[in-house]
Amino acid sequence: MTNLSTDKEFSFLDAWFLSGATASGKTRIGLCLAKKINAEIIALDSMSLYRDMDIGTAKPTRAEQAVVPHHLIDVLDPTENSSISHYLQLAAQAAQEIQGRGKQVLFVGGTPLYLKALLRGLSEGPAPDPAYRHALEEEAAKVGNAALHARLKQVDPLAAARIHENDTRRMIRALEVHRATGQPMSHYQFEFEDHVSPDQCKSFWLSWDRPVLHDRINARVEAMFEMGLVEEVQQLLDKHSPLSTTALQAVGYQEVIDYLAGNRELEAAKDRVKARTRQFAKRQCTWFRSLEECREVPLVGELDAEAVAQQIVDMAGD
Repeated sequence: MTNLSTDKEFSFLDAWFLSGATASGKTRIGLCLAKKINAEIIALDSMSLYRDMDIGTAKPTRAEQAVVPHHLIDVLDPTENSSISHYLQLAAQAAQEIQGRGKQVLFVGGTPLYLKALLRGLSEGPAPDPAYRHALEEEAAKVGNAALHARLKQVDPLAAARIHENDTRRMIRALEVHRATGQPMSHYQFEFEDHVSPDQCKSFWLSWDRPVLHDRINARVEAMFEMGLVEEVQQLLDKHSPLSTTALQAVGYQEVIDYLAGNRELEAAKDRVKARTRQFAKRQCTWFRSLEECREVPLVGELDAEAVAQQIVDMAGD
């Protein structure tokens, strides 16, 4: 297979995105989808970044990672804090490398804030500068958008990866921010006023009826304890203590730490992990519904990962 030139600019809007709540079947469906579209997978998960946190974060197994190349898994020690900004930088680099190999980029995971940041950015920036905007608009009209996009790539490659050269308004906003603050727009991670429409973006999220999802979550938690979650947490504490603030945000780890410290019975710890996971899943679904770029894929009955992956491919072609 002939590789694409590594000089070709990557836009996150060229990628595929598969999201969903905890225990929705993302990993299995993601593997099937990746094979169908000739993709490599970038983990869209704030906790998969951490080494030695495998069971509690439900990472893809080594065998699953061998089927399709995965990225942004096991890149941080649990003593390190993580940030969205750092994740975006790693994701942009990984995506560029994947594209250079002639592959599609497929983000798979359940961290809504990361998904939103990839598609939109996050917060407001400095006030607009009408005079500078007008000057850039005139420049774009004279020399073309490609020249404007090339300038943006020089000062903010991450924003350039996220903004298509035909999107004059967003390019101008990014250049305006850099001029006003001396920092790239990606440093502040703004939310654009206008959002990408679903037909411009191959982003999908998996949904189940709530009672079914709760049953799947409860079964997932039981399986984690059977697979050795308690032992994993003990080894984690022995090797990496103290854990970073962000690593401790992973659902399940603090509950097991409390159990190991004698502050909680094992069954109470399990119940607490189940409850927290259900609460987290509710928040995940709320986020995904709020992102109009993401198309919902309702699931019922026994999960047929191959069929769902094909359904997503068909939806992307509509």
